[in-house]
Amino acid sequence: MQQILVYSDSLSWGIIPDTRQRLSFDQRWPGVMESALHQRNQQVRVIEDCLNGRRTVFEDPYKPGRNGLHGLAQRIEIHSPLALVILMLGSNDFQSMHAHTAWHAAQGMACLIQAVRQAPIEPGMPIPPVLVVAPPALQTAKGSIAPKFVGAAEKSVGLAAAYSAVCQQAQCAFFDASSVVHTSAIDGIHLDADQHRLLGQALAAHVYALLPN
Repeated sequence: MQQILVYSDSLSWGIIPDTRQRLSFDQRWPGVMESALHQRNQQVRVIEDCLNGRRTVFEDPYKPGRNGLHGLAQRIEIHSPLALVILMLGSNDFQSMHAHTAWHAAQGMACLIQAVRQAPIEPGMPIPPVLVVAPPALQTAKGSIAPKFVGAAEKSVGLAAAYSAVCQQAQCAFFDASSVVHTSAIDGIHLDADQHRLLGQALAAHVYALLPN
């Protein structure tokens, strides 16, 4: 049984747009991916570590514990051995209290990649490969979260390209979620259930090629 760690935020936690409710595991993209990999005869277990509001390496001034760098190395240690770590973060880096650009988020992602590779795992356990997933392009935020994401769509322009460049330099795998899904028309930030399904299926095909035989 191979283990895959998904380290992400509310887009992967499965929040239902403009609510505080959550999709079930089989509806969330990590669950869809796990099921699709099982159908390909890959014996995998997907471990979700997805926190609403999590940034790459930045602090939330209103909610503690949203800096994605804090505790990441220990998560790798806890769940090892891991066959793959999937990092899908960045959308919250562009919340209205931050003046970040795509470049800042990409530098944060580079720090996360390094943290995975330097985690204090047990001797003899493999350093897991990393797959960076750029979240889908943000739309103008709507509904109850709109004040939190004022200007986010504009600030996040170029995120996928910036992540791709970081991954090329770090020699790790990259996937652009915008190539297969889009954010919800309801809130402009999160994913509707049909988009979770599409993303999970697309990532299953991508991950299948990355897993050791």
